[in-house]
Amino acid sequence: MPMGIYPVIMCGGAGTRLWPASRPSRPKQFIPLSGNRSLFQETALRVAPLCDGGGRLVIVGGVAHRDAIVEQMAELGLAGQILLEPEARDSAAAMAAAAAWTARIDPEGVNVFVASDHHIPDHDAFRAAALEAASAAREGRIVTLGVRPDTPSSAYGYIAPSGSGLSAVKAFVEKPDAETAERHIADGYLWNSGNFIVSAGTLLAELRSLAPSVAAAATAALPMEASGDLAVLSPIFSTAPRISIDYAVMEKTRRASVLAVDFAWSDLGAWDAVAATGEGDLGAFLFEDVEACMARAPEGIMVAAIGVRNLAIIAERDAVLVCDLSRSQDVKKLVERMKTASPQHLDFPSRAPEGLAEGGRRFADWLRLRALPLWGAAGQAESGAFAELLALDGRPIPSQRRARVQGRQVFVFCEAGRQGWNGPWRWIVRQGLACLEAHYLRSDGLMRTLLDETGRPLDETALLYDQAFHMLARAAASRADVQGDHAAVARQVRDLLLAQAPAEGGLIEQDAQPYQSNPHMHLLEACLAWEETGGDVGWTQLADRIVALALTRFIDPERGCLREFFAPDWSPAVGEDGRRVEPGHQFEWAWLLARYGRARGDPAAINAARRLHGHGEAGIAVRRQVAVDAMDDAGAVIGRRARLWPQTEWMKSALVLAELSEDGERTALIESAAAAQRALWRYLTPDGLWRDKLLEDDRFIDEPAPASSLYHILGAYIQLRATANSVGMDADLLRLD
Repeated sequence: MPMGIYPVIMCGGAGTRLWPASRPSRPKQFIPLSGNRSLFQETALRVAPLCDGGGRLVIVGGVAHRDAIVEQMAELGLAGQILLEPEARDSAAAMAAAAAWTARIDPEGVNVFVASDHHIPDHDAFRAAALEAASAAREGRIVTLGVRPDTPSSAYGYIAPSGSGLSAVKAFVEKPDAETAERHIADGYLWNSGNFIVSAGTLLAELRSLAPSVAAAATAALPMEASGDLAVLSPIFSTAPRISIDYAVMEKTRRASVLAVDFAWSDLGAWDAVAATGEGDLGAFLFEDVEACMARAPEGIMVAAIGVRNLAIIAERDAVLVCDLSRSQDVKKLVERMKTASPQHLDFPSRAPEGLAEGGRRFADWLRLRALPLWGAAGQAESGAFAELLALDGRPIPSQRRARVQGRQVFVFCEAGRQGWNGPWRWIVRQGLACLEAHYLRSDGLMRTLLDETGRPLDETALLYDQAFHMLARAAASRADVQGDHAAVARQVRDLLLAQAPAEGGLIEQDAQPYQSNPHMHLLEACLAWEETGGDVGWTQLADRIVALALTRFIDPERGCLREFFAPDWSPAVGEDGRRVEPGHQFEWAWLLARYGRARGDPAAINAARRLHGHGEAGIAVRRQVAVDAMDDAGAVIGRRARLWPQTEWMKSALVLAELSEDGERTALIESAAAAQRALWRYLTPDGLWRDKLLEDDRFIDEPAPASSLYHILGAYIQLRATANSVGMDADLLRLD
């Protein structure tokens, strides 16, 4: 059984005494105060090697600091589990959540809790102390590191040890005045460094005994499923009492020990401490006849001083602090006064990320003015055949033509017309259907899968996948009142497929991988479209059959994720194929099951949709904020490339689930949809085209835009408009006319 060490970096703390450089949106741990790296980065480098025995680095921080954590970890090339608090509840709840996460994956694991904003230059000495403390922690002790003071200080709390080395704690002492601090040093007291080493099981047991409401809220806030490298704790975390670990546990427990250490340590809590490191200067400055001063300024600002002594001169773009270093602790008083005198300077000016409504209006304009006109003109030949690819200058690229693209594009322009687009969509659809009937249909009424660039058949196979898009296109044409007996054509296709299928269970794809979930997904989409169009009971029966298969076979009953490939009995395929989990398909199935569950009043389908959405979000790359191509069934990323289409399915899933949710969950889903929309915008070009494949290094593959993506893009827009009114947006502002 693993007994690894799991360092936990606690990213709380506002650092108000380091204003104006440290503010709520960028607190001191995320800025370079001593050297070129931030304190958070120095902390990560200091503790990461402790994981080498089988543990994992854990970071606990606020949702507002997500980007700083992710970006600064990426700069170091380090990975870890990030747990984001929806609201700060002090150290006890944060430590409880990290311990609960650790205990879930390693019941014997030991946590090394460290503050993200402490300055400890000797990394080796710290790790040696942590390893010594970990041995005691495995015996059930809660060990804190006590630093031997080199000077009396009223800025720190103190610990009275019962002996030398590693010993029981006799007493914890609050920050004293200067005279009392001198007595404490004379009596052998140690500075309380705020670092704690304890097994996850021991800490949770003590919290359940001494602060049960903290333990309950923090444990319940963990995500139910594996959620990748980043997880946002659920809103129940905010019900935890706001209390420090000192008050919740350390001053009450009988397990407290202290290990005396001699390494240099500072919490860099004020400008005098930063100046004392000798590495606090930053940016451009000119001094003339200046002594013992420190200057900091952002790029493009020059600080100049003449004839001054013992000052901190801290410039930001919106504020400047000039402070006698001996009065550094009083900066906190100035910040208190600022709350009424100039509250706008308490934090940095910022522009919020584009929200769902703002991005949605831009999205509708892009479709109306750029994408639909371009793809309706350059994207269709005179024969009615839709182009597979457009170069990024808008020219069609000669290529083989897949049946699915013809069906998808008919669907796209039917739906664009229904959404109010004033372009020649009816003519485009009629030409597209005529081409489909003349060139893609076999004599039995099913579509052959592939033509060459001149329209001659290349592959006569009738794939389930392609027939699903033929039926979906017919549903869209029927709803758009395009002339033709679309219902009869779609029924014929459906009945032919069922006649060739087993009497029960799944339908078999004519492919090297015959047992797949993906074709069933698009068959279900076609069924739901025909149900909404007034189709016969056969569509309802087929939809029920597919959903039953999804809930019992496609979706893993324990993990709740949906697999791609199966054996003939619809158990998971052997090997890597059977373990493959695609985030985009988790979202796409979630979207369909949520719609199905709402239409049927089926809570099991809706609950499955929620779990699938969670698995999809586990595949969102933390730094890049895009849904990647593939994971395995344990949540490990196996395909870090990120195509365009999973971003659209993420958006659709979040939107439809927001309609079915309330209060805090709805708010989180709306923000998830907005994040998906922002991810999608990375792929779209201003002239109505798109990039398809984003590599791990944030470079796009240089290739033409595939027509097949427009189905996904327009689908995201349709769901946005359908959801708009229920989430406080005006759907009429998103029309395409």
